[in-house]
Amino acid sequence: MPRIIGVDLPKEKKIYVSLGYLYGIGQSSAFKILQQAGISPDVRAKNLTEDEVSRITTIIQKEYRVEGNLRREIGINIKRLMDIQSYRGIRHKRGLPVHGQRTRTNARTRKGPRKTIGAQGKKAAAPAAVKPVAEKKG
Repeated sequence: MPRIIGVDLPKEKKIYVSLGYLYGIGQSSAFKILQQAGISPDVRAKNLTEDEVSRITTIIQKEYRVEGNLRREIGINIKRLMDIQSYRGIRHKRGLPVHGQRTRTNARTRKGPRKTIGAQGKKAAAPAAVKPVAEKKG
């Protein structure tokens, strides 16, 4: 099982798919990396030699921000938006969609499970005491 930048890649998958397990590398980036390294994208990850793995690793370290560095940078950017209280920062702070999606319906991923507001139906109330009706004399 090849290990690149602290991540174990799945060995049974083709290498262009396995590289996608690194945070910050998608399919198009994986193809570019493999082209620079001179490796066929159809090779399974388990069939890579140590030399090929080291070539991939050096290319990724030189030209791409991945894993911890990328996560840290994204977190810093979001924190900056929240500190300057931009519209996007406020949306992040409130846990609402940031890129203009609707919130009247949907948006459950950001908002979390529904919280019922208002009346939830009548609870079984104790029967009211019956008052005797005063009869009219007359």
